[in-house]
Amino acid sequence: MNTTFLIVGGGQAGAQAIDTLRREGFDGRLILVGEERELPYQRPPLSKKFLHGELAADRLPFKHRAFYDEHGVELRLGSRAIRLDRAARAVDLGDGARLTYDRALLCLGARARPLKCAGADLPGIHYLRTIDDANALRAELRAGAHAVIVGGGYIGLEAAAACRHFGLEATVLEMADRVMARVVSPAVSAFFAEAHRARGVRILCNTRVESIEGRDRVAAVVCGDGTRLAADLVIVGVGALPVTDLAADAGLAVDDGIVVDEYCRTADPSIFAAGDCVNHPSPHYGRRVRLESVDNAFEQGKTAALNMLGRDVVHDRIPWFWSDQYEHKLLIVGLQADGDERVTRGDPRRGGFSTLYLRNGELTAVEAVDDTKDYMAARKLIAARTRLDPAKAADKSRDLREAAI
Repeated sequence: MNTTFLIVGGGQAGAQAIDTLRREGFDGRLILVGEERELPYQRPPLSKKFLHGELAADRLPFKHRAFYDEHGVELRLGSRAIRLDRAARAVDLGDGARLTYDRALLCLGARARPLKCAGADLPGIHYLRTIDDANALRAELRAGAHAVIVGGGYIGLEAAAACRHFGLEATVLEMADRVMARVVSPAVSAFFAEAHRARGVRILCNTRVESIEGRDRVAAVVCGDGTRLAADLVIVGVGALPVTDLAADAGLAVDDGIVVDEYCRTADPSIFAAGDCVNHPSPHYGRRVRLESVDNAFEQGKTAALNMLGRDVVHDRIPWFWSDQYEHKLLIVGLQADGDERVTRGDPRRGGFSTLYLRNGELTAVEAVDDTKDYMAARKLIAARTRLDPAKAADKSRDLREAAI
């Protein structure tokens, strides 16, 4: 009897799982269900090169249609999975179709966290998760327009850079006391805040949105302190929420993501999950995490596929992240929340510096600004659980590896 594997979700994890399954010799029926009509595509460029107009839409897909045709992948694009029937091993789609499976992989991703205030549904308010979102936003990036960006994280700051690229006036509103506060050190926050201000971006921290005004479309943003900011468009980047409804409604454990074990397997042995929607154990850090990371989705999709084939491969990767803002590149490897000591390498007033995080002397994470050398060294040092001499590590004239104890 022909075995059927069903992949629900057309992002990085789902695309990688399909590629891995065929590469590893799976010759059964393989179905991909994707809510968007596009072939699985890269999302990071949406707030970077694609938004800037430097990357064409046909460069976004991971694979072109010929790949899926040649590998016998059944594409059900533009279809939403609305019910997971575990007893029948079936998934119901919004168009009335029912797909049965022997094993299923949920790669449901994350959705933009919505802004909750009066006027949040007005035209002219943009989120940035899909290619349609990016196209709609890019159509409004006109020189001289006023953009208010809600949220000073990666998406918000990358959107602000795009606004300045196209000659818009840009104001960033951030509830915390500094930009990217959840993910980087104060030194890195200060560096990027200054880079934006030097290009004319206004940044208001400790500021929340009270309401958005407008009749037919957005006209102004009103802050909690009463400040009123004129706005031709508003870009919202206040985080993302894991998509878990399908799993939760089917009785699978959900806790800030679909709960899986180290093999990317849910409590149901026939159902696996991978990517931004997943809460998984990190053997390296000794705790459970949910990561919004392209690299994690790639590796987890690959690991899940191998385990669907019965390989028993543990998912244990050191996560990494990146952001491009103007000419600057921020590279992060590891989880900085696991550090108890912070060391700065180089001069934070300029590019080419790094923030290191140590826990009991062991390197747990690095934030590298315009410094790929430190980043590459850190990936190996963190994976090897290397302990560093803080004084040597702070000496930028030394190779980071020379600080190993």
